[in-house]
Amino acid sequence: MAGTPPYLKPLDQKDPEFCKLVLAVTGVVDAPGALDAKTKVLMSLLGDAILNHGEGVAALAGRARQLGATEPEIAETVRMAFMADGLPALITALNAFRPPA
Repeated sequence: MAGTPPYLKPLDQKDPEFCKLVLAVTGVVDAPGALDAKTKVLMSLLGDAILNHGEGVAALAGRARQLGATEPEIAETVRMAFMADGLPALITALNAFRPPA
């Protein structure tokens, strides 16, 4: 499927029908709305930090930067991860400052 994000490639290969459904739902969530795309990506970064998904944090930080997020905005998102879930989330959130691969 064209446009499938890297994290969904295995699902697309093994269960393309379900992958289409997941992409349809994420398309609704990602569609323009009350929140702009940058804010939604920063919120996803926060969620990945809380869920201990360091690779996701790094990828989402890169995407946020592409959408115009500033380093202070990313730093505030890292602070929010700490407030929401403490030191473990902060450590994971610090992946947002990793140099791009």
